[in-house]
Amino acid sequence: MKHQDLVAIDFHTHAEVSCRNPFDNYGEEFDRAADKYFGSSARPTIAETVAYYRERKLGLVMFTVDAESQMGRRRIPNEEIAEAARANSDMMVAFASVDPHKGKMGAREAERLIKEEGVKGFKFHPTVQGYDPYDRMAWPIYEVINAHKLPAIFHTGHSGIGSGMRCGGGLRLSYSNPMLLDNVAVDFGDMQIVMAHPSFPWQDEALSVAMHKPNVWIDLSGWSPKYFPKQLVQYANTLLKDRVLFGSDFPLITPERWMKDFEVAGFKPEVMPGILKDNAVRLLGFDKA
Repeated sequence: MKHQDLVAIDFHTHAEVSCRNPFDNYGEEFDRAADKYFGSSARPTIAETVAYYRERKLGLVMFTVDAESQMGRRRIPNEEIAEAARANSDMMVAFASVDPHKGKMGAREAERLIKEEGVKGFKFHPTVQGYDPYDRMAWPIYEVINAHKLPAIFHTGHSGIGSGMRCGGGLRLSYSNPMLLDNVAVDFGDMQIVMAHPSFPWQDEALSVAMHKPNVWIDLSGWSPKYFPKQLVQYANTLLKDRVLFGSDFPLITPERWMKDFEVAGFKPEVMPGILKDNAVRLLGFDKA
């Protein structure tokens, strides 16, 4: 990645539409509920997303969420995202997602994606994937990530997916309590854990885990910065300034809106460059290239 040429690096963007596989409309009611919750129905293709970021001189980390076991919906191929990242290596990084229910077979896939496809990290969504982050069934996949010393993003806090649906669509928010990642951080010390989003209603728990475990980071995606809890801004300005990352949650929130609100959300000018880009450069290892 030619990070010197980029304004910022968005650490949290979603692949929404595959250009390889036909759209899987199974479970489309979750899409409609999410559209209502976020006030957005944008579904750009991977190529459209890359073009959008390139035009704005922004870097991006992109991933899908493999929740085939819980949701019964075909994932977007990890290989498709990795191919786009290779074609746009000056400004894009691919993370992969492997359903933890796939166990050892998932571990084999993770190893192949690292070695053959060049993925630089992984994404987990405990609520949507339906598992406790410390469940031993996920350990074979974690062991691969840990061995390669790669980052893994974990959704934390409330989820817009399932919000407003009967019984929340059967999805359990408790799996996304950031305190559940404390045990993961202990047993997989070489896996850099990124807790995604302000972790409402567990923001203090998230800050505690990040303060205690130096392999834990926080990305600020999914919310406009003007709504961030005051303690999150306080710690991002001080004790955690080197482990906080810009993320938008595109296309649910655009980077333009996020960065505009970021400017007036109480962040110190001296920490803003780290949050917007420099911390991501270090986490991805591009400072050593």
